[in-house]
Amino acid sequence: MKENVDTSTLHDAMVPRFWRDDAFPFIEARAVHDGSHVCYAKHTHETFSIGVITHGACTYINERLREPIGVGSVVVINPGDVHACNPLGREPWSYRMLYVDVPWLAGLQHELGVSKSVDFRMFSTALTACGELYRGLNQLHTVLTTGAVDPLRKHCALLTFFAELQRRLNPVPESNSEHNYKLARAAEYIRENCTRTLKLDEICAAAELSASYLIRAFKRCYGMTPHMYLINRRIDYCRTQLRRGRTIAEVAIEAGFSDQAHLQRVFRQFMAATPGQYRRRT
Repeated sequence: MKENVDTSTLHDAMVPRFWRDDAFPFIEARAVHDGSHVCYAKHTHETFSIGVITHGACTYINERLREPIGVGSVVVINPGDVHACNPLGREPWSYRMLYVDVPWLAGLQHELGVSKSVDFRMFSTALTACGELYRGLNQLHTVLTTGAVDPLRKHCALLTFFAELQRRLNPVPESNSEHNYKLARAAEYIRENCTRTLKLDEICAAAELSASYLIRAFKRCYGMTPHMYLINRRIDYCRTQLRRGRTIAEVAIEAGFSDQAHLQRVFRQFMAATPGQYRRRT
């Protein structure tokens, strides 16, 4: 006897859910209930990212780290880390993620005495099975995404969790967290000009580096070529504009993509969601 399958229910399970709140513009949450068809290209975020696997297992890539992870795992992704999480075969898995603006987290680190400066201190841990952090992130995600919860409780929950994160995980020593300043200048130039067509010569001129050295050193430092870094920054730009309610077609052209279809393809590769799905929030 053939079993009837509710395709609408299956589709709903695969659709990513994004949460945003104007009261807390520095944080965004995402949940995927069935990631069996979710595939990411290697990518980066300008935000700090942290997430948990709530069901099943997947392959986690972060810089040189590559290993299967499952329920109880907490992934920690510094801004700029080249990473991806993808299914093991077609096995179902689910996860929750938080994306935090770096200035807010850097300010909290400074208040807690983690850093003497206002610069963000990277974490030396990319993966942990700390039960307190796993439970804490799940609880925080529930508090944030429940509409009836008082904003004061949400704010307190945010500060409590991220203070605990600082206590549990060691930051990279300040002396080791500084990139070569010329490469940082190249990255900054790309970020500031990501919506227009860039030539390698002008990036080299801004950084005062030769093209051959820039290509080798940039990839070693940031885990990707300048071109791929540019595409990542364009996707970040699109995310910001889509959150403001702008049309996909308008954002696509402004960000430097040839048309809306081009943005759709690239956005799905990097975000495992369509621009339309990303615009919607729970």
